[in-house]
Amino acid sequence: MPTTLLLAESDSGRRFVDLDVSAAWWIGLLALIGALLLLDLLVVHKEGHDVHVREAAIESAAWISVGLLFGLAVWWGFGGSAAGEYYSGYLIEKSLSIDNVFVWALILSYFSVPPRYQHRVLFWGIFGALVLRAVFIFAGIALIEKFDWVLYVFGAFLLFTAVKLVVSEDEHVDPSKSKFLKLVHRFVPMHDELDGQKMFTRVNGKRFATPLFAVLLLIEMTDVLFAVDSVPAVLAVSHEQFIVFASNAFAILGLRALYFLLADMHARFSYLQEGLAIILAFVGIKMVIHEWYHIPTWLSLTVIALVLFAAVGFSVKADRGADTIEIPPDTIDWTVAGHSDDEAGGAGNDGG
Repeated sequence: MPTTLLLAESDSGRRFVDLDVSAAWWIGLLALIGALLLLDLLVVHKEGHDVHVREAAIESAAWISVGLLFGLAVWWGFGGSAAGEYYSGYLIEKSLSIDNVFVWALILSYFSVPPRYQHRVLFWGIFGALVLRAVFIFAGIALIEKFDWVLYVFGAFLLFTAVKLVVSEDEHVDPSKSKFLKLVHRFVPMHDELDGQKMFTRVNGKRFATPLFAVLLLIEMTDVLFAVDSVPAVLAVSHEQFIVFASNAFAILGLRALYFLLADMHARFSYLQEGLAIILAFVGIKMVIHEWYHIPTWLSLTVIALVLFAAVGFSVKADRGADTIEIPPDTIDWTVAGHSDDEAGGAGNDGG
């Protein structure tokens, strides 16, 4: 390739798209996200109910369709390169979030949250995740723009994470050993019993947090841990704030439906960990070598899609019938595991 062409590409924002995104696009994006959240909370899931596989499959297809259609809007508004970066970021975030779904299943199972209440706590978990991701994304892009060497740090960290996924056993959060939750218990009075879908309740005139509040905090904490991997990974395919945030947002919005679809199928995704390791290693290498060679966006999107589909395909083919995570039926006692029931009073109905 001629030297002049290399210099021209190097001067064009390190070969990533550099968009002039108007306020109207940002307002439209945030309005769309807000409208989808309100529709989900106030219409589709206004009343708590068990979400069955068929319903979860329909909702998952709907959320994925929304994410893909927004990519077409990006294509129409900013061109094919921008759309390619959006779809690459969306696919990375979606694939890395699958493991997050299984962690949610473990937390909700540990706290014995009834299926009919799970959607509400996951809704607020998703809302908090969107806010946290926005902070991570804008901070990450600001660091990259100010200190170019941060890309090497992100790339090395992703390579380290990829190796760790391969050589270590499949480890998940153990809620019973959470130091974070123990710290929360010191400052927030907790009650053992659920009070419907409420995060707080009153017992003998005193205000207590319910187990759902503890579940919400743990879900937010695990999302922070996952964001440490996923945000740098998406920054490997785009440095444009609008594209990175939009791809993250639409990938995250569909995670609730994906949870109800996949929560008890962890054992069937036996090759998922290896697939995620390959994806992280690929984007880590892409970051490390960015100064000498730019891997085209179309090639990144192709590699990520093929690895993800191959991991799922091999997993389905080699289904080993391992133990699955089961959500307890509604007939069990809904007290928090590991706590006694001898505290004063039952949960009242006047809490919020």
